[in-house]
Amino acid sequence: MKYELRPSDRAAAAELAGAVGVSSIIGQVLMHRGLSSVEEARRFLSPKLSGLTPPEAMLGREEAAARLAAAVRGGEPITVFGDYDVDGTTSAAILGGILEQLGGKVAVLVANRFQGGYGLSAEALERIWETRPTLLVTTDCGSSDHPRIEAAVARGVDVIVVDHHLVPQEPLPALAFLNPHRPDCGFPYKGLCSAGLALSLGAAVRAELDAQLDVRPWLDLVALGTVADVAPLDGDNRALVRAGLARLASPMARPGIVALREIAKIRPGTPIGAVDVAFRMTPRLNAAGRLGDQTVTLALLRARSLPEARALGARIEQLNDERKAIEARVTEEAIAQVLELYGEQPQAGVVAAGQGWHRGVIGITAARLCDRFGVPAVAVALEDGMGHGSARSPHGGVSVHAAISRCEGELVRFGGHAAAAGVTLKADRVEAFRAGFGDGTAALMSEASSGPAPAHVDAIVGAEGYPLPLARELALLEPLGEANAEPVFLLPDAQVSDARVVGSGHLKLKLQVVGQELSAFGLGLGERAPARGSRLRALGNLRPDTWQGGEAIELRLADFELLD
Repeated sequence: MKYELRPSDRAAAAELAGAVGVSSIIGQVLMHRGLSSVEEARRFLSPKLSGLTPPEAMLGREEAAARLAAAVRGGEPITVFGDYDVDGTTSAAILGGILEQLGGKVAVLVANRFQGGYGLSAEALERIWETRPTLLVTTDCGSSDHPRIEAAVARGVDVIVVDHHLVPQEPLPALAFLNPHRPDCGFPYKGLCSAGLALSLGAAVRAELDAQLDVRPWLDLVALGTVADVAPLDGDNRALVRAGLARLASPMARPGIVALREIAKIRPGTPIGAVDVAFRMTPRLNAAGRLGDQTVTLALLRARSLPEARALGARIEQLNDERKAIEARVTEEAIAQVLELYGEQPQAGVVAAGQGWHRGVIGITAARLCDRFGVPAVAVALEDGMGHGSARSPHGGVSVHAAISRCEGELVRFGGHAAAAGVTLKADRVEAFRAGFGDGTAALMSEASSGPAPAHVDAIVGAEGYPLPLARELALLEPLGEANAEPVFLLPDAQVSDARVVGSGHLKLKLQVVGQELSAFGLGLGERAPARGSRLRALGNLRPDTWQGGEAIELRLADFELLD
């Protein structure tokens, strides 16, 4: 069990905690976030929508709002087209829903992974033409779709692009282009994903029309898109997602969210955190797009009645179960292949490829290979002489994008970033790519520091440390995730009063910590179940226990070691 203790200042933590009304352990966590002043801590614990960055400097927003408002006034047919992931689907649902509420004539579409693929493809354009728009808005795509946008413009259709992806050097032939990453965009907060941008544009159209529409009901979808897209949970996103999480948990949530909570087995009245969105909601929202058509998810988010939403939710859960079964089979075959080719402990990146593997699950399989072998991994689905692959790198590991760049001559195309990438190649180039990727990752791994980084412990809990925090205090740290990681706690001496293996090899414990009972859950740790009465040192995250409710908390075990 490898960890490092962050510096602790009990007196300063207690003083800060007292000033903002939380316990000392939360005060210490705040200090580790760099929030040493009372005012900074208060803003962090209670982010306000009123504190959002003024949007006037967002390039393209004013022009886009004016054109959309004119289309609404004139009854023009508008088509909103989003990518097939959760950010693309939610951003299309947000903007389409707001425009409809403002009186617009709107068709809302999303991309299809297997018919055109990512973004504004030629196949997507054919579907768009069936709606006969005079105005097209792309969400979460479009920044690199110059030929298709030119085709739309040549057809007499105005195009607005709402996106947050890489901005090419070539000017985009769109009427308006909202993307904070444009070099000439003066909007200072660069972390908004497309869902956040869609809400901002919808608010701008509302103002242009001088309407009284409240756009806050769409914050639930902003939270889904932002967390699912692993956008930074700081700045504007922190305020937007905090408010959105409250709406996701609300008894007055939209029908689609109620149905999603039901299939995700989130009990009514329990708080929803970013971890719930990432691991219980997002996989279900992605399931339809992974196996076929993301319009099922779009329909769920736009459902008008609970019966309609529940029927769509049941279909999504069925698709998610199918996705899990397919992914389990593909992952099992991929692991067996890696063991055969590389052995139990690969020294560089691995590539697994299989005929008939489902393209919709290879990203998950690549992530599983990373977890299993601790090295960068690529999973490739082979079909009709071509291979479509996804690459993943362990957290804090080498850049898969950099490694792939070293052997791009073997590929038809590739793209992505340090932690994840996609590749397309001819099937007869898999062996050459496997060799090149291995060489590239080996070189990068030798340049990087050896071994995984230790866990950085925020605070020690127990007789020699801090008392356990309350559930409501932990909830104040939300949203937790990218750029606002869950705090890590060390329990140096806990006694096991009960230990059980649950589900498919998970560990459920009851611990005694300084006279208090604490539930603990360890994903995949069932093989290491300790004996009752044993003592252990445990490392992990403390979260509200949504099953017990109230102020109960639970330890999500990252690792532990026996003391006896």
